[in-house]
Amino acid sequence: MTAMPQDALVRIEDVRKSFGHLQVLRGVWLNVMRGEVVCLIGPSGSGKTTLVRCINHLETIDSGRIYVDDVLVGYRERKGGLHPVRDAVVAAQRRNIGMVFQRFNLFPHLTAVQNVSIGPVRVLGRSKHEVHAEAVGLLSRVGLADKIDSYPSQLSGGQQQRVAIARALAMHPAVMLFDEPTSALDPETVGDVLGVMRDLAAGGMTMIVVTHEMAFAREVADRVIMMDQGAIVEAGSAEQIFARPDQERTKAFLRAIL
Repeated sequence: MTAMPQDALVRIEDVRKSFGHLQVLRGVWLNVMRGEVVCLIGPSGSGKTTLVRCINHLETIDSGRIYVDDVLVGYRERKGGLHPVRDAVVAAQRRNIGMVFQRFNLFPHLTAVQNVSIGPVRVLGRSKHEVHAEAVGLLSRVGLADKIDSYPSQLSGGQQQRVAIARALAMHPAVMLFDEPTSALDPETVGDVLGVMRDLAAGGMTMIVVTHEMAFAREVADRVIMMDQGAIVEAGSAEQIFARPDQERTKAFLRAIL
């Protein structure tokens, strides 16, 4: 296995993860370059979500290394071994990693603009006035200029997900992680969220996206990664993976869903 390029924004090196006796990641190697959009596809249970959650240390790893912007995430290295760092250090590292979940995880008692503002104010210590203006701009960017004072209960699922994207962007992350961001949405709202993600990709945001939206992956991804049983089965451009996959497992998966 060759070493990952040192200029990669995200470097995943021989990462392994088990839950009890179930091995969910089996030596995953992957690098993501700055400004690249990488889509992870594959059947349920293939390890896609676990891999993304390991990148921002929502799940610990058993072995291997994950670097984001040359920072070893969640651990320090000593005498060739990994040693967990303090929670405060992990929290600081996560500031550089935006995460958008299947469920929106908004604070129900806060308005949209307050949900977007809370991180930069409480975590980064920025002024409320400065952050409020920026949060309004981010909500406008995701098409919610008229919803800044609405509470989550007053928003559709798609609108809530767009608030969640704006909230992640408010921390000025180096990379955005998306874990099936449209899977909990009504079909008519999926397009709005994917539209925001397309705009982010066009603007040069580094993105790692777990998705079952194959049309989106085909259109937006610089690379598509096919996973199965905790391993990368095949990786290539969207055109190559969808039009000319090499591996039988990839071909079978695409036949089943397209």
